[in-house]
Order: sequence, then C-alpha cells, then structure tokens
Amino acid sequence: MENPKTPAEAVDRLVVLYDRAADRLIESVRLFAEKGTPPTPEERSSFRYPELRVTYLPNAPAPRLARAYGQLTWPGEYAVTVTQPRYFRKYLIEQLGYLVGDYGVEISVRASESEIPYSFVLDAAGAAAFENVPAEDLARYFPNPRLTQVGDAVVDGLPVKALDGARPLGLFDAPRTDYSLKRIQHYTGAPWADVQPWILFTNYQRYVEEFVRWAAEGVKNGPKGWALSCPGNVCIEAGDQDAERKALEVPWQKYQMPAYHLKTPDNDGVTLVNIGVGPSNAKTITDHLAVLRPHCWLMIGHCGGLRHTQRIGDYVLAHAYLRRDKILDDRVPLEVPIPAIAEVQVALQQAAATVAGGEKEDLRRRLRTGTVVSYADRNWELNYNQERQLLSQSRAIAVDMESACIATQGFRLRVPYGVLLCVSDKPAHGEIKLPGVSDRFYDRAIGAHLRIGLETIALLKQNRDDLHSRKLRAFDEPPFR
Repeated sequence: MENPKTPAEAVDRLVVLYDRAADRLIESVRLFAEKGTPPTPEERSSFRYPELRVTYLPNAPAPRLARAYGQLTWPGEYAVTVTQPRYFRKYLIEQLGYLVGDYGVEISVRASESEIPYSFVLDAAGAAAFENVPAEDLARYFPNPRLTQVGDAVVDGLPVKALDGARPLGLFDAPRTDYSLKRIQHYTGAPWADVQPWILFTNYQRYVEEFVRWAAEGVKNGPKGWALSCPGNVCIEAGDQDAERKALEVPWQKYQMPAYHLKTPDNDGVTLVNIGVGPSNAKTITDHLAVLRPHCWLMIGHCGGLRHTQRIGDYVLAHAYLRRDKILDDRVPLEVPIPAIAEVQVALQQAAATVAGGEKEDLRRRLRTGTVVSYADRNWELNYNQERQLLSQSRAIAVDMESACIATQGFRLRVPYGVLLCVSDKPAHGEIKLPGVSDRFYDRAIGAHLRIGLETIALLKQNRDDLHSRKLRAFDEPPFR
C-alpha cells in the first residue's frame, strides 16, 4: 500500500502499477505462445489491476456542496480498481481533487486482487500473433474475462461492498471498463481512445455524411491539431486538403455502429455515432460509451409527427418519454420518471433559434416540445387501433424508436442527455414516409438539424460545470462523476 500526497502523485502510481502489470502479462503470453512456458504462480500474481482508495474520517460536519458529484455521504473507505490510468489521468485527478479539497481524504494506491484478463491488454495486432494458440490453453494459464466479475450493480443501485467493507469509489470498476473499451472499438470501427466527451447519436447515414463534410472542413482549414478519426482506424490529420473524400470513402459498412470523432488537442471535440434504427443498438452502445464519462449525449434523428398542425421538417424537443420499447424495463422500471435536463433543453432551444433564424413566432410554429413515444417495432402503425388511446392519453407529439432508450440510459448511467427530432412523416394523418417525399425532406432538413446539434454542444461547453445535474444522482452515490 502506498500513500501518495496529491491526486497527481496517486495517478502517477496508478500508471506505474498498471503499465508494469500489463507489460508482464503481455510478455508472459508471448513467451507461452513461442515456447509453451506457462507463468509461475508468482508471475501470475503480478497480473493485477491497480486499486485506488480514499479514506474519509471526518472531524467536522460534511460541507454543503451544490455540485452533483464529488460528495461523500458516509465516513470510511471507498475503493475502485482502475484501468488505462494514463488515458483517465485528467478525470481521476479532477475527481480526487474534489475529495481532497472538500473532505480532506487520504489517498492510497496498491495492486488489487482483481486480475487483468489477457484479452484486454492485447491490441488487434498483438492478438493476431497468438491466433495459433488455442484459446482454451490461454484460459488455462492466464486470466480471462469472467462475466461474474463484469456487471452494473453499482450503476443500478444494488448494495455493493468489498470484503473489507469499502464502498464503491466510482460507477465502473476496471474489468467493466475494459470490457466496454473493447466493445466500443468492435462496434464502431474506431479506437475507443478517440471518443470525444460530446456525443451525437443519429439513425441515418445521411447525417454522417453531413457531419463528415463539416468535420473535414474543420480539419482542412481549422485550428492546428484537429483530426478526424473514422471507422477502419482511418485518421485524417489537420491540413489534409483531401479530408472529405478520404472520410467518405472509409469502410464504414463493416461496422455495426460506425463512429466519427472530430478530435481536438484538448480532447474536447465531438463524436458522431450512427446507431441505426431501433433501440437495441442504442442500449448497446450507451452501455459502453458511459465508461468514458462523457459530458453529454444528444439524439438527433427523425420521428413521426402525431399532431395535425405539424409539418414535415418541423422539430420536436422531447420533454418526456413514453417508453414502449421494453428495452430497459427490467433495469429502470416504467414507474421511474425520466426527467428532462433543463440545461440541455435550454441549449437545444437556443441553438434551434440561432440556426433556424427568422421570427420568434415562426420558430414556435416549427419547434414543438412535449412527449415522445418510442417503440421497438418499426411497424407500430400496424397496431395503431390498439395504441391510439394510449397515444392520446399520453399527449405524445411524436413517435420514434431510439429516443426513450437514449434518455433512459443517460438517466441510468449518469450522463446528461437530450433529444431533438425532426418530423419526417405523419403516419396518423396519412403522410407516410414515401421515397419521393423522403428524399426532398432529407435534402432540405438534415444540414440544419445537424448544425443545431453542433451549436447545442458549443453552448453546453460554456457551462459544463452546471451540466451534470443533481437529477442524475441518487441519495447514496459513488463520489466519482
């Protein structure tokens, strides 16, 4: 056990412990693949994640803080295993700084009892070197992922305490984080480390093309250090005059949810993920992106308008959600309300006014706020006679497939969220989505809609400290955001 004096010293020690353990594990796997020599018990005992621990023994009343996170409710010890501490350095120092400054906690670092699975430290190139080694042989001698050790008990509010009585310090421990980092890369086709803290979700490739054009222009002519990371591990660097063509030609079709990351030197850029149509992908990717602790995620997609006064191309700002997709019913019961995050709602409305322009009264006609209902069945219209009464009782103004899941996952995973949809059809009023009408709508509306999402992020960046609402925190939370 080591007792660093400052948060920066603590993270330095985490980096040393993690790098040493990962290097030993990789070297041991290499030796086994080349010579068949398994690790000794002593060697295997070194393949362990580092643990970060704080001790809070108050000698005065706890401070009253307006901040939504970085709070300690109970005296005692709080602990979490840590992976990739070099990547999470800024986040860890910030979170520890709150606890040291406001509560005077003592920090300690040590090797944990949790083993690092060998597959979590091998990149794609490294893993290819061991393709001829049977997986069952590697699993016999080296730590491997165990589903019993990867879960969301802390996130879902289940009582969790270590054997020594320590409470959770963070929402996600090292095995859960590593599991998601690998999945991010698998699903999106781009390195997980390129994900930016401001995330846009869409359900149409045409939004991707518009984003690529915007991002490529920024990379070509924007500030020094910008880069565009694309599916297929394609990275387009600042100053590339051919950025748009290269980005549009990447092999995005190979990946289930291709992602594009406009990276900035301060790691404060924007990520766009095409989650496709349906709530299952939305659930999958948000489960994994949440371990990176983004500042916000926004859904910008299409919906069906349910009011006769709406027009194709109008906007819907979701204030509430009628969850008919059944994706998260066992994790977040239907009786749990999903609140709108005021800071996000205000920014979305301001951005719409800025981008749409025109008179205030015109914006009021084009932008409706209200309840969005989400289905898992794209052909929900075929059950309209049975759904009609519920839609009427809910006062819903739009219907889609992903919004409720995106918002519920944001609530569940403590990530600020918002939804701004664009009306692409009006199924309850005979204006169904037909090819000719759809094409004209796409050509006219997508560029403006994307710009509203980007403008919203620009506004949120100005007040990021207020963004992480207390609405997202339970009464007995891990202190780390």
